[in-house]
Amino acid sequence: MTDELLKDASHRMEGAITALDEELAGYRTGRASTALVERLHADYYGSPTPLNQMATVSAPEPRTILIRPWDRTTLSKIERAIQASDLGLTPNNDGEVIRLNFPPLTEERREEMARQVAKRVEEARVAIRNVRRDVLHALDREDLPEDDRFEAKEEIQRLTDAFVGQADAHGKRKSEELHEV
Repeated sequence: MTDELLKDASHRMEGAITALDEELAGYRTGRASTALVERLHADYYGSPTPLNQMATVSAPEPRTILIRPWDRTTLSKIERAIQASDLGLTPNNDGEVIRLNFPPLTEERREEMARQVAKRVEEARVAIRNVRRDVLHALDREDLPEDDRFEAKEEIQRLTDAFVGQADAHGKRKSEELHEV
């Protein structure tokens, strides 16, 4: 039973790291990345739809994202979704495509984004520790010998430490990317 709990804990902690990576991909680092807009949702015939399901999103130049909707009637809705987002970008709509031009990041904006990255990393740490707490509670409910319980708790802590270290490393790498000029 403890092996199943450990596998479940590992799987859930990996999920927290994956979610963190997806969140961090959305922070721009001075280079255009399609991941910034793919998570945005625009109204498409009454339902919020991810942008990558409504249009082709590409980065033809290092500081430009090009959004070419499959249905040109959705251009204004995509444009509104971008303006409503926290990207801080102004979309340029030419009637066929939307262009997003990325100005160089100011030092103030870099610091603000670094704080947001730190906040996301802390949320991932909390998620990982919550998994640990859940597994420890499940272990306490199991009828195990004291030595096995102690060994399982130590293994859970090692797993937690490893995944928290991964989250910290991912956050540090993204923060360094943000501070590159």
